[in-house]
Amino acid sequence: MTSSTESEARAIALSEVAAAGEALVASFAAHDRDAYFAAFAPDSTFVFHTSAQRFGSREDYEQEWARWEADGFHVASCESIDRRIDLITHEVAVMTHCVHTRIDGVEDTQLERETIVFRRTWDGTWLAVHEHLSPDPGEDR
Repeated sequence: MTSSTESEARAIALSEVAAAGEALVASFAAHDRDAYFAAFAPDSTFVFHTSAQRFGSREDYEQEWARWEADGFHVASCESIDRRIDLITHEVAVMTHCVHTRIDGVEDTQLERETIVFRRTWDGTWLAVHEHLSPDPGEDR
């Protein structure tokens, strides 16, 4: 591959990952459960500062989400800011960003940092395979 071709392939991959990340955040912001979970591979893992356990699959997280919904959980909005995407290989990318999330019935906006790892599938689409959410230390500033 020539340098020009590599640069073009890299730009295309970054654009595809950005679109996948945008779609994932938009579906979460709209509380579109089906679209949100479709953005993750079945073998995805999840680590959230709000949960004591790590979720070892999309199904595990979906079950927890259902429990949250039964308790009244509903996303009112989610804004992604300060987004960065690093293409690790032609098949793996890491997106980091800050999210400002409002949950129905909760006064305060949650300020968090998030890392999402994407993997290109055999059909060329990008799916999330890991999500890590932590408190934003700027929240106390």
